[in-house]
Amino acid sequence: MLFFRNDYGQGCIPEIMELLNNTNLNSFVGYGEDDLCLQAKSLIESKMIDHDVDIHFISGGTLTNKTVISSVLRPFEAVISCDTGHIATHETGAIESTGHKVITVPNVNGKLTPQLIRKAFDEHMLTYEHLVYPKMVYISNSTEFGTVYTRQEIEEIVSICKELDLYLYMDGARLGTALMSGVDYTLNDLAEWCDVFYIGGTKNGALMGEAVVICNESLKPFFRFCMKQNGAMMAKGWLLGIQFKGLFENDSFYRAAKHANSMAQKLQDALSELKYPFLMKSETNQIFPIVTDKEYEFLSSVVDFEIWEKQDQNIAIRFVTSWTTTKEDLDSLIEYLKQAKALED
Repeated sequence: MLFFRNDYGQGCIPEIMELLNNTNLNSFVGYGEDDLCLQAKSLIESKMIDHDVDIHFISGGTLTNKTVISSVLRPFEAVISCDTGHIATHETGAIESTGHKVITVPNVNGKLTPQLIRKAFDEHMLTYEHLVYPKMVYISNSTEFGTVYTRQEIEEIVSICKELDLYLYMDGARLGTALMSGVDYTLNDLAEWCDVFYIGGTKNGALMGEAVVICNESLKPFFRFCMKQNGAMMAKGWLLGIQFKGLFENDSFYRAAKHANSMAQKLQDALSELKYPFLMKSETNQIFPIVTDKEYEFLSSVVDFEIWEKQDQNIAIRFVTSWTTTKEDLDSLIEYLKQAKALED
């Protein structure tokens, strides 16, 4: 079957595999203090030359969110997220398990807005110490719907966070696709705007791994203690360092994301030409067409993908492209989509 279920179902880009093969019998010190991690950190830091940041490598997204949020917030403090945010929907209450409430608000095309942030903040300030105190804003970029924050949208969120004295944390599980979607900002800008963000490797060509970037000086001390306490510090830390060395040594991080976006946008164009409706138009590598039961029955027999939302008479599904998606894969999927549409004629 064709595979369009996710962007982490394969191994890793050739650059990382080559590094793994070449260093497999080498010996390294543990817990992320090895030369490979130091080299990877230096490569990432070179993309944020205007800022002094701390970088830490953690194996996966949920563990990253749990470790970052629990390290930043005091016991009675909470995080504001839109209702589609990963911490609110796909992390089995990981944040709440640390004692921190996730305050959810309705999303706008998968995004948070300053108005929603202010409303959530004001509602929790009405009785003050009898409610949790909102102290962090969590956004995903790209979002769970494949949409991307514009420069203006982020700057407006930064402004409200500064006004209300809230930390801004960006989940960058798919940050590569956001940065390669045509936006006019870079990692250097994110280091200016965010208190903390992370660069996703797992969903952009790495075997595993996320790179946490701490920008706020007050949040830097003792983060490694929080990593260890949360089980986020790997003995073989060099395995994570090698992922990001491979991704950033020759900008493979950007090329992988650009390819995934390109394949997805061609797919979205083809779906439009075939008159498939959409749950939402995407700017990155997640595409959300709506199909009938008959179309779904046929497509699910030849393509591996995910149901996103069941509607009254139709089904919203998700196709995801990745660095491994080929033109042949795409052509085959489009042909199947034509055959599925013909079933309704």
